[in-house]
Amino acid sequence: MIKREQEFRSDLVEKIAQEMCVAARTAPKGKGLDLLEILVVAGNDIKKISQKMLEIGAREDHKTFLRDGQNILQAQAIVIIGTKRQVLGLKYCGLCGVKNCAEAQKNEIICAFNTGDLGIAIGSAVSVAAHHHIDNRIMYTIGMAARALKLLPESVIAYGIPLSVSGKNPFFDRK
Repeated sequence: MIKREQEFRSDLVEKIAQEMCVAARTAPKGKGLDLLEILVVAGNDIKKISQKMLEIGAREDHKTFLRDGQNILQAQAIVIIGTKRQVLGLKYCGLCGVKNCAEAQKNEIICAFNTGDLGIAIGSAVSVAAHHHIDNRIMYTIGMAARALKLLPESVIAYGIPLSVSGKNPFFDRK
């Protein structure tokens, strides 16, 4: 049997995307509380996210959304990782800038552990992509579009990671 790389490229990228999701899920979390929301997007659903990004870019006159909306069309898959907003209920902390978790919750302040855990999960995921030499970039614009499309609850803080296998990483040196 002989197979050209182009014949299995997309399937392999989706498999690595799934491995990235597992790495994100098993990443360390504050107080051991898992608040992550994780998705893999492929095929025509990438186009739906792209269209939403372009819509947001036009509506908000935001060039980053317009650029990224075009750029992700070069991805074979996208991993989206988000975190729910929930205070951990610690007796003593204040990392979010207020006295305690009760005050943070009352004032709808985002818990520092939520965003910290999200960053660690994303770092774990992209390390898997790097290990497999899959081109990627972390984009907040994808997370915003995913929320707007209701792929995630609106309260979730999310980022997207487009993945590509090509001769050059299409997510850097963008216009």
